[in-house]
Amino acid sequence: MVQRHIILASASPQRKRLLGELGVAFDVLPADIDESLPACMPVRDAAAEVARRKAEEGARLARERGIEGIVVAADTIVVAGPDGGVIGKPDDEAHAFAILKRLSGSRHSVVTGLCVLDMRSGRRETGWADTRIAMAEMTDEQIREYVAGGEAMGKAGAYGYSGDDDPYVKEIDGSMSNVLGLPLELLRDFLERL
Repeated sequence: MVQRHIILASASPQRKRLLGELGVAFDVLPADIDESLPACMPVRDAAAEVARRKAEEGARLARERGIEGIVVAADTIVVAGPDGGVIGKPDDEAHAFAILKRLSGSRHSVVTGLCVLDMRSGRRETGWADTRIAMAEMTDEQIREYVAGGEAMGKAGAYGYSGDDDPYVKEIDGSMSNVLGLPLELLRDFLERL
């Protein structure tokens, strides 16, 4: 496979770290777009659509800077339990508390839409990964401490998975890297296709 220049259309530290684990050089050009979800679309398709919009914006930013390559963009959504309600990023600490209280002791899904766009050919691969999570019960005090520590803000579902020793994630069924915001298995597949 011929190595092409990679452009990550995200400011997420987790996505930067995960992409770095693939051992490829890349530039970071965060795509600032309207991330509102199309109401008529299923959640998985909506996440993929937002990722596609981010990839297109990343390509536009790259062209402005005279860069050409393959743009990688992702959008992560948390979907709660049987009602399928979408849980976005918290607006403030009170909202983060309410989100974590809702997720405590329950099961939910982490859905990440992924788009990989080849700027030269215009070809793109778009899809999603879905990982199911079982959360441990959290006391109100534990939730308050977690929120006060700053980990809840800026993350879908108001939490960031911290690895195998995470005290609040009991079980993961699916891609672990997806829970961190960049499904590496799907990304490798898309890059190979392009």
